[in-house]
Amino acid sequence: MYNIAIIGGGVAGLSAALTLASTKGAKGFDRDLKILVIDDENSDLNKATLWNVPLATLGKQGKDALKSIKEDVASYENVDFIKDSATKIERDSNIKIETKESGTFISNYLILATGMHKFSIESDELVTLHHDNVPRDGKVKLASNQKQMVMEKIFVAGLLAGEPTMYACASGSGVRAALNVLEEIYGKLVVVHDVADSRR
Repeated sequence: MYNIAIIGGGVAGLSAALTLASTKGAKGFDRDLKILVIDDENSDLNKATLWNVPLATLGKQGKDALKSIKEDVASYENVDFIKDSATKIERDSNIKIETKESGTFISNYLILATGMHKFSIESDELVTLHHDNVPRDGKVKLASNQKQMVMEKIFVAGLLAGEPTMYACASGSGVRAALNVLEEIYGKLVVVHDVADSRR
């Protein structure tokens, strides 16, 4: 049983995971969240070269950036990674996630960050729309509200949330989705501060 599951391990999914994981030991966060990242390792970033990403060396390979973020996320003991694809989502009091090869996982909350090319996870409740924020046809996003919630306990991030195909936009969307989930968990607006004395 997980507190939060994330489907998609590109920049949005990993940024969400890093934000959530970093609450461990942080002042003001008293819950030891258990996080799952389900990723098929097919992020578009694997084919990119980065020329406009803050804090990244110019010309850095996208696959190296992903590797670095994943290593940072994995350094937190409260995160598990599964290399697989989600095939079905069912929601009742919790969220049941079926995968292609690894079985079924249960989570309290879910963040979807699977990109804009298609959305093939079976669900009776999610609404797919035309992605109108990229200069290419045939791309998709999920219908959501201003808090990136597609339905109760399920959030969307990155390009699947309608963000442009820019690293910083996708990353920021992942962070926002994580904060929106934390707001639901704690019942108030929260920010995970990064200052010298913010960790116990």
